[in-house]
Amino acid sequence: MEQTYIIGEIGQNHNGSVDLAKLLIEVVARPVVDKLFGEKLKGMDAVKLTKRDLKQELSASQMARPYDSPHAFGNTYGAHREFLELSDEAHLELFQYAKSYGLDFVETLCAPGALRLLKLFTPDKLKVASRDITNLPLLEAMAETRLPLILSLGMAGKKELDEALDVITKYHSNISLLHCVSEYPTQYKNVNLHSISYLQQHYSAYTIGYSDHTIGIATPVAAVAMGAKIIEKHITIDRKMKGTDQAGSLAMDGIQRMVRDIRNLEMALGTKEIFICDAVKAAKEKLERSVATLKNLKAGHLITEDDLHLLSPGSGYKWSERDKITGKRLICDLPANEIIYPEHLQK
Repeated sequence: MEQTYIIGEIGQNHNGSVDLAKLLIEVVARPVVDKLFGEKLKGMDAVKLTKRDLKQELSASQMARPYDSPHAFGNTYGAHREFLELSDEAHLELFQYAKSYGLDFVETLCAPGALRLLKLFTPDKLKVASRDITNLPLLEAMAETRLPLILSLGMAGKKELDEALDVITKYHSNISLLHCVSEYPTQYKNVNLHSISYLQQHYSAYTIGYSDHTIGIATPVAAVAMGAKIIEKHITIDRKMKGTDQAGSLAMDGIQRMVRDIRNLEMALGTKEIFICDAVKAAKEKLERSVATLKNLKAGHLITEDDLHLLSPGSGYKWSERDKITGKRLICDLPANEIIYPEHLQK
C-alpha cells in the first residue's frame, strides 16, 4: 500500500508563540484511530514552519503601512510581521521537538537570508511558497543546498513552473510539485483538481501532490484518490483564534478526520484486479444462490432442469454447474426448497 506524505502546515498559526507551536506539534503527533473498526492508522508525517528575513520581505512603504485588521499583531504591517516571526533558535527548538515525536520537519524559506537556519539544523525538506515561484535567486540558493525541494504552484502557470525547474535542476531533481490555488479560503469552483492529472502527465519525473486551502477535508481526500502523493493542509488549535489563516485551517478534530479518511482511502484503493477478497467469503456463502429442489423429490428420482430453481445459501452448486446435477439420481428423499449437495447424488 502506497502511503501519502501528509504535512501539517503550522505557518504563522503559532501566533508568535513557541509554546503554541509545540502544542500544534503534539496535536499532529496524536494517534489516529478509526473508531468503527478500532484500527490504529498512520498519522501525519511532517509539520511545516515558515522562516522570513524581514530585511528581504517587503518594501519600506509596505513595512510602514498602517495595519488595522482585526487579525493584526502590530500597528503597522511590518510590526505585525515582526511579531509573528520566530527566532532562528526557536525554529531549532521546534525542529528538535518535532523530531522527538518522530515527525519530519519542513521549512518554507522566503529569502536567501533565511538559509542561515541551515547552520543550526537540517530540515528534511525545504518548501518554496507559491509567491516565490518566480524568485529565481531564492530558488537557486535553495537548490544549491541539494535538500529535497517542494514547490507550491498556487501562483504558477506552465511558464513560471518551467523557468523554476530550469534553475533548480541544474543542481538536483529531488523535487515535488504541489498543485495549489492561492485563494484563502479557496472556492471549490476554483480548485481544479484535474491540474494534478496534468502535472502527473507532463511532469512525471517529479512527485506530484496538493496543497489545500479549501474549507473542510473533501478536496485533499479527493486529491489522494487522483494520485496525489503529498498533501499539505494548514492546522490550528482553534479556528476562532486571531490570525488570518486560522479560520481556513483544520483544528484537532478536522486533522484526525482528514488523516483517517486519507489512510482509509489508501487501503481502499487496493490493486488493479478483480477478485473475491477473504472478507466477502462468509457473506458470499450466506447470500448467494445455490441449485435447490423446486418440489418434493423421492430417492431414485432422475433429476431434470424442471426440478430445479435457486435459493440461498450459496454453499451448493451454482446454476452454471447444474449439469453436475441433471441426469443424476437422488440417493435420498429431498423435500421442496432444499439445497442439493454432492452427498445427495448417486456417484
